[in-house]
Amino acid sequence: MMKCSDLIKILNRQADESYACDWDNVGLLAGSLEKDIQKVYIALDASDEAVEAAVAKGADLLLTHHPLIFKGIKRITQEDMVGRRLMAMIRADLCYYAMHTNFDVMGMAQLAQQRLGLCNAVPLEVTCVEDGVPQGIGRVGELAHKMTVSECCSFVKSAFDLQYVKVFGELTKTVRRAAVCPGAGKSEVCLALKAGADVYITGDIDHHTGIDAAACGMAVLDAGHYGIEHIFIAYMAEYLHKNAPELTVVMQERVEPFQIV
Repeated sequence: MMKCSDLIKILNRQADESYACDWDNVGLLAGSLEKDIQKVYIALDASDEAVEAAVAKGADLLLTHHPLIFKGIKRITQEDMVGRRLMAMIRADLCYYAMHTNFDVMGMAQLAQQRLGLCNAVPLEVTCVEDGVPQGIGRVGELAHKMTVSECCSFVKSAFDLQYVKVFGELTKTVRRAAVCPGAGKSEVCLALKAGADVYITGDIDHHTGIDAAACGMAVLDAGHYGIEHIFIAYMAEYLHKNAPELTVVMQERVEPFQIV
């Protein structure tokens, strides 16, 4: 058991809140710094299901990647989605902590790079320097060997344990230089093109951005926002096992947030 404030110090050693983008909302979003923490429930989103499961399992703190609160809140009511979840947390005395773009910079990009085995990889967008090493959003580097876009699709599905990916571009095109941006990747497309990527692997791309990128000669693989970023859950569970072994850690079961019918 430890105080919430002490757990936050441990989490900040992995991805300090100062590395988050200025538009983001990370850190302790609900609860008390003085609360005793024994059990942590980890999920990607603070969904109704995640909050209910955290409460049902007796968790003291819910840890997610995406923050439930992005903008100012004028009211907290049961009829509002955000309010409903916050009320459930408060009733259960459940602390809530989010690691979003600070983890994107200091964790998610590296994890995605490792899953893809990218060589000579550098940040797609440099946002800071840590111990003299540039860090930032996404990565761009070389795949282990040349492959077709179709083969790359199979490779990405295997790397992230996916059933499908959405593809923009010719399946027979040969690719080697790859960029990856977990989560929503629209804002990084121009940087991927500038970096000379043959293929751009991301978690969320819109129709027009996808076809425009393909028209510029860069294939785009949309592996799903949850499809890539679910790696946060297992990584943070392992991190806490190593750095806070006195805590009990529970991971949300992997369930896609949508269905294809």
